[in-house]
Amino acid sequence: MKPNQKMKFGRVDLEVTAFGFGTAPVGNIFREIDEATSEAMYKGAWQAGVRYFDTAPMYGHGLSELRTGHSLRWKERDDFVLSSKVGRVLTPARKQDIEYAPWTNAGRFQMKFDYSYDGTMRSFEDSLQRLNLERMDICFIHDIDCFTQGDGQPEAFAQAMDGCWKALSDLRDQGAVKAIGVGVNEWEVCHAALQARDFDCFLLAGRYTLLEQDSLDGFLPLCEERGAAVVVGGGFNSGILATGAVEGAKYNYAPAPPEIMEKVRKIEAVCSAHSVPLPAAALQFVVAHPAIPSFIAGTRTLEQLEKNLAWFEYPVPASLWSDLKSEGLLREDAPTPS
Repeated sequence: MKPNQKMKFGRVDLEVTAFGFGTAPVGNIFREIDEATSEAMYKGAWQAGVRYFDTAPMYGHGLSELRTGHSLRWKERDDFVLSSKVGRVLTPARKQDIEYAPWTNAGRFQMKFDYSYDGTMRSFEDSLQRLNLERMDICFIHDIDCFTQGDGQPEAFAQAMDGCWKALSDLRDQGAVKAIGVGVNEWEVCHAALQARDFDCFLLAGRYTLLEQDSLDGFLPLCEERGAAVVVGGGFNSGILATGAVEGAKYNYAPAPPEIMEKVRKIEAVCSAHSVPLPAAALQFVVAHPAIPSFIAGTRTLEQLEKNLAWFEYPVPASLWSDLKSEGLLREDAPTPS
């Protein structure tokens, strides 16, 4: 599959490219990316035909939205699809008063969770101001998962299914946004949201990958049934499916545990037998599912971006997928590239 291949976005009148540009890194997560490198990646993605860009107020306390808007502001607006998120409200503050971790040299805004109707409307409008664009096409409710909210997750989820849902539904009805959904780290939360409300789409970080396919248990089949699109981010499980099972490999933003390292070694061995780079298999596996139109990759350098684009169309024989399944490394019911 080509990175610039246009894919139908579920039941919505939108098409996204199979490869999407994720902008958390240009929000300066963990370490700073300078303006020249950031701009080079946006330019490189555009030249490669990538036309789907995902951002969020959280990414760099507004910095990611500012950089995204800056890079896209002179493009024809109908030539690309843009998604951002609600659930946090940003307010101006002095840099010395802001707790930035894990972001570095980020925007001069404090962040606070706000899943109310009014907070959602403010977040939506503020994002358009930072983007300096007249619209976003897709809007996700951000981080109503256990990973982010901890013991407060049930309360945050309930607030979002009330306040955020009503606001985004109104905006969709008004034509201010085409698709509304939920962006979280846990498929179970997506599943609960789709059962509770009429969402168009989801952004799932790291929970449908070459390592993990539990979301085939209920959630992805329901998405197919309801015509809901699922965008996958974190398809390398935060690192290990890109680096392989090397010392210090990251899984879910932490050092990979022994059982994960062992499974990745076995997957790597099958990939090696077919002369296929592990990251190429990881990227292409995700978008083989009929409910998943796009894989969002966040990169820190132009070189990383170019590698991702090359892996996305690397030739992978069908026998690789059948071998992974026969060795019990991939679920039998997992769709694979044709």
